[in-house]
Amino acid sequence: MVDVDNGARFETYTIAGERGSGVIQVNGAAARLVHSGDTIIVISYADYSREDLETYEPVVVHVDRANRIIQVDDVVDRLLAGVDA
Repeated sequence: MVDVDNGARFETYTIAGERGSGVIQVNGAAARLVHSGDTIIVISYADYSREDLETYEPVVVHVDRANRIIQVDDVVDRLLAGVDA
């Protein structure tokens, strides 16, 4: 996660919440790194084999201040620009 307002960057785990609630909640020690109302970026990482990457399509989801989805970017050629083949 990246807190855009204070520059904090940290790794954490996820706990499923109520679908559609728009709630993003940071628990445990990581909660000390962000404040209510901060803008955050949630980044997920994974390790893929070359075979998996043949069909992988990255997705970037943009939300509004209430965490409602406003745009989904899945333009693979733009998102993967610069990735080694």
